Amino acid sequence: MAGREGASRRAEVRGAEWERELLGLLRPGGQRVRQVVAWLADAVDGTACLHDGSGAVLAGTSLDSGPFEELFDDMVAGRIASAAWEGPGRHLRLVRVPASAGVLTVSRAVPFDRRASEIVTHTVQVLDVLLRAHESTVAVHRLERATSDLRLAILQLLMVEDTVAARRVAAGLWPGLLDTDTACVYVVESRPEERDGLAEECLDATGEQALVVRCPARDEHVIVVTPREAVAGALRSLIGPRPRVFLGGSARQSLARTATAYGQAVSALAVAHFRPDKAAVYAERTHPERLMAPDALRAWTLRVLGPLAGLPHHTHTELLATTRLGLEFTAVSAAKVLGVSRNTVRARMERVEALLGTDFSDLAARAVVHLALNTQESLAHGEDDRAPAPADLGELLTGPAMRAWAHDLLARLDADTRDLRRTLRTWIAAGGNAERAAQTLGVHAQTVREHVRAAEPVLERQLLAGGGDLYEVVLAHLAAGDLDQPALRGVKQGEPDSLVHR
Repeated sequence: MAGREGASRRAEVRGAEWERELLGLLRPGGQRVRQVVAWLADAVDGTACLHDGSGAVLAGTSLDSGPFEELFDDMVAGRIASAAWEGPGRHLRLVRVPASAGVLTVSRAVPFDRRASEIVTHTVQVLDVLLRAHESTVAVHRLERATSDLRLAILQLLMVEDTVAARRVAAGLWPGLLDTDTACVYVVESRPEERDGLAEECLDATGEQALVVRCPARDEHVIVVTPREAVAGALRSLIGPRPRVFLGGSARQSLARTATAYGQAVSALAVAHFRPDKAAVYAERTHPERLMAPDALRAWTLRVLGPLAGLPHHTHTELLATTRLGLEFTAVSAAKVLGVSRNTVRARMERVEALLGTDFSDLAARAVVHLALNTQESLAHGEDDRAPAPADLGELLTGPAMRAWAHDLLARLDADTRDLRRTLRTWIAAGGNAERAAQTLGVHAQTVREHVRAAEPVLERQLLAGGGDLYEVVLAHLAAGDLDQPALRGVKQGEPDSLVHR
């Protein structure tokens, strides 16, 4: 009697052991499906294999299904839940796993006793839980990816000024988010490997009050578009405790000027790197176009961009939006932001070059066209039906206010004994190419880059990255007479279409 009681207690202990082991595989950070199937084979002293509904092996050692193929098909179809099969030296248990609509097959050389049968039954339950959890995780990831892609699509529509379509797309998931005339754009920068986590925190901090997008062009940037003033404070609270996270914000702009606001935010981000609080908002500093006679600037802009006016509306909008971004950023970055290929960006900008009769490899030409595009954008959102008066670029650049601003800005460089002003002027004339500028100056290319980089905090403008800050400095050189005016002829009416559609 005592011997039977001892054997019973040992069996209970062994039972408790395998139950604890199996439950341990369900704990967070525990083993996955493959490890559970491997554990099962070891626990019953046999082999185990988990098949999905198509018969493919998900885990374990594949078995010859010939003898029980019909049973397998009936189980996958849901006609039976479990089955047993016996042959010479082979004993099988087949159990349907609901989560995968598959079958767990366990093989032993000896018949299944009560303990082995219980282990198989409980293991199926564990596998079902793990597989359902996996399916839920996959579904969540798919939904998150789809939502992320949708946010990017909305941003791309805003970038090309298609606010109607952007509102329509956003209304389904974020009702009211874009029911506004104006918004601000913020760019949050972190290490690339930290961006996904930061993007999730931005989503949590802003709730449904902002469009949060992982920048398609820069792996370290998160773009936030919002009409709500409170979002700025929420974003600032995120960057405080982090050593390598920075925030740049735009001035408030109309939704149609989202691309302009994005450029401002990137410009402010460069300034944020020098701020102790690691945040900066685009400064409403004195911009050169505000120092030019308004009527003359308007007339010059309409004349310069006149060759684009006769294009179909869709083409006109597409070319302007692409050129604005292409002048602010590289073709590759502009392409990623717009969701097109870089060859498409280059082809569109080449078409604009042909229409305007200019060369975008010339920084002065880029700066002048950038001025015209910004002015045209202001005109588009503030209609003025007055007939334009004749004007040319020279008149715009040589006004007293413009010249005084240019001399004051460039004079900041004179205090540096390295003659930063000469290096910067030569670098601009060389199209921003450090090697060509170095040959002209008789120095090393790295010296040119260091001088240009040193000029950035002095001028409070980002230069090496290109874009609006650089173009303001180029216009200052033009106004001061330090650079020659660029060729900008335009295409006259009646000129062959072959030039326009090259």
